[in-house]
Amino acid sequence: MIITLMGYMGSGKTTFGKQLARKLSYHFFDLDAEIEKNEGLSISEIFSEKGEAYFRETESKILTNLLRNKNDVVLSLGGGTPCFFNNLDLIKKQSLSVYIKLPVKTLAQRLQQSNKNKRPLISGLNSKELNDFIEKQLIEREKFYLQADVVIEPLNEKRKWHDIIINHPRFSRVIDK
Repeated sequence: MIITLMGYMGSGKTTFGKQLARKLSYHFFDLDAEIEKNEGLSISEIFSEKGEAYFRETESKILTNLLRNKNDVVLSLGGGTPCFFNNLDLIKKQSLSVYIKLPVKTLAQRLQQSNKNKRPLISGLNSKELNDFIEKQLIEREKFYLQADVVIEPLNEKRKWHDIIINHPRFSRVIDK
């Protein structure tokens, strides 16, 4: 079983993904880290030196390879991954997909506190611009995100995230809870 985590940057995909992988005794992969390893460049360097189109093509190739050649994996996707090429179809066919949904205000606060320079799409934005950018992009991207098998709203969930995933009908592995 492969579990893919999707959502906007700053939603906690990597943090939650590592926790979930430990709980399930799965391997954890971060798609952006795999791209950086493959290219020998940071995501920011890929964007500035080769452009977003090159990045998206590379992202799709590495995603395809991971989904076809791995098992017992939690895979954290980049924020735009499900929105390009046939990535969402592949994600839906090859994995249990999970959307980590947070409000714009929370995402903006998290991203404002993070190292924005590592995120090429938002590196030069001030607080107001960042909020507006996230709001606009979420409107575009949420139609993809909402097609996930599971939607988790961490600020509204009473159950633990991993329990929601483990109890999903598509999760085929029996785990000693």
